[in-house]
Amino acid sequence: MSSPFKASSFREVGRSEMLGVSGVSGCGGLRGKLDDRCGQSTIEAAFVLPILMLLILMMLQPAICLYDHIVMRSAAAEGCRLLATSPSDASTNEDYIRRRLSAIPDIPIFHEHSGGCSYEIEMVGDETSSEVSVMISNRVRPLPLLDLAMRLANALDEGGDIVIETRVGMSTQPEWAESSSEGSSPREWVNKL
Repeated sequence: MSSPFKASSFREVGRSEMLGVSGVSGCGGLRGKLDDRCGQSTIEAAFVLPILMLLILMMLQPAICLYDHIVMRSAAAEGCRLLATSPSDASTNEDYIRRRLSAIPDIPIFHEHSGGCSYEIEMVGDETSSEVSVMISNRVRPLPLLDLAMRLANALDEGGDIVIETRVGMSTQPEWAESSSEGSSPREWVNKL
């Protein structure tokens, strides 16, 4: 039996023509196999992605150091307030400051904790002093790749860590209280009542 259709009347239809799009070239089409631009986006990504990751890494280290500095400054300010208003001993005040510093994770990139706690807390003054101050120092391990650059810039301590330090000072009494005829000690004010 012969077919009413001739073989010459049929032609091969490409995928893009079936979808109603003609003249499309790319890495999957009929013309894409002969196109020189087929791997261009892969090559571009191979160059751009490492640079992008390095930029993200370079922005992450200052963000970590800034977070540490903010928490340390807040803990030092609260420690000053405690020194100025509380007759407690130095170990109680230091424990209070260390509890505030627990907001910093015990991860080496936030707080170096190997071989004991690296926080150094120095407190000066008490409620009888005219001024109090708290100094807190912390060591942070630099992120990979950045530690090499920081070593070359001589920005690390002898242990290879970044040192973050903050100092907060304040007067124990406002100016009007210090010039008062009743004295500057709150205990004297209470005893006179």
